[in-house]
Amino acid sequence: MIQTTGIESRRAALKILSEVREGRPFEAALDRGMDQLAEPDRRLAHELAAGVLRQRSVLDTRLAPLVPRGWNRVGPELRDILRLGAYQLTALDRVPAHAAVDTSVALARARSGARAAGFVNAILRRLASAEPETAGSPEDEAERLATEYSHPAWLVRRWVGSFGLEGTEGLLRWNNTRPRLVLQAARQDLKALAARWRAVGIETEIAPYGAGIMTGQRRPTELPGYREGDFIVQDPAQALLGQFADLPAGAVVYDACAAPGGKTIALGRCARTVLSGEVSPNRARRLAENIQRAGSGRELVVVADARRPPLRRADAVLVDAPCLGTGAFARHPDARWRVSPETLASLERLQAELLERSATVVSPGGLLVYSTCSLEPEENRVQVDRFLAGNSGFRREPSGAIPDTLLSEEGDLMILPHRHGMDGAYAARLRRCP
Repeated sequence: MIQTTGIESRRAALKILSEVREGRPFEAALDRGMDQLAEPDRRLAHELAAGVLRQRSVLDTRLAPLVPRGWNRVGPELRDILRLGAYQLTALDRVPAHAAVDTSVALARARSGARAAGFVNAILRRLASAEPETAGSPEDEAERLATEYSHPAWLVRRWVGSFGLEGTEGLLRWNNTRPRLVLQAARQDLKALAARWRAVGIETEIAPYGAGIMTGQRRPTELPGYREGDFIVQDPAQALLGQFADLPAGAVVYDACAAPGGKTIALGRCARTVLSGEVSPNRARRLAENIQRAGSGRELVVVADARRPPLRRADAVLVDAPCLGTGAFARHPDARWRVSPETLASLERLQAELLERSATVVSPGGLLVYSTCSLEPEENRVQVDRFLAGNSGFRREPSGAIPDTLLSEEGDLMILPHRHGMDGAYAARLRRCP
């Protein structure tokens, strides 16, 4: 008899993987794929989808030799069904082998018919009975790390050049963990929030560098104070970026690429006005919702392209530029499979244009803060060096508001996940001459 208990969570995980394959971001796919599930099924669906994305190369390596006609001839959806089954068989001890196989077979039958179900049954039963393969020692260490930790080989090679083998393996290991939920103060301070949650049995601890509080809870909307806007969800790295920016109280600030709004809300607590720009109407709506829930009332949302700034002058401009996002792969496990050298080159051009255009509205004596959540030098230090070489009216100005351990040799913010225990981030403070 085919096992069908728990099929809803597997069906939801398959839907999430399908949407990610079609280009939808993982978080958006999660929202669409799990909204009708009970909490235990939500947790399992999330774990299955994220686990498959984080271990895709390893799973494919285990599955491919078991497919007689070749892995490349298996259709995309059937591959995902096999990966879901293989992940349960190889990574989730609490899932019985028969449940992993039977639910995968049921998915295949529902999606593609009896023949596909038989195929999935045969492959997963071979996998369940096979001895784990002992890989040899490949000559290419970067290739070994890329396969073992399921990352694109071209990117791993770059990181080996930047961080060495040991540092790269630490980064890859970090990327394959599930980060904890981190919360920042909005309308109530962190100490009061932590006390309020402890009173109802929710455990918390201080995030690295004191940048927020962490909890084992997964759904922030269910935490006391969410609807009142007492807190926002934001990684410590982004909170530290706000501290690094160290903008003057009472400033007029232009946040050029503001969605989803965490930095805007933080800046609004001390600014006179924050003009929050976002080129995408959908993202601008989300930005406005977050500001309405947790903002100070000093934030104004506008749909605008940062290459055409919607104001003449600002005391400070923040350009949190679109980037590869390689510092946030742990939080976005799908992103590693969407990056490419071509995407990096395209983003470099866009970042340079955003810097040049945004600089035109910085008041004399004002600040331009450029940031990314990337680890790639071309998007960070190299981008800023190039801008400064062509704009003699700006100079780097280090921040005294951040520990030196988070600063590069140039005085820029440089957070590395495997060293600092949080998402990666980069930022530079650029002062315009009076």
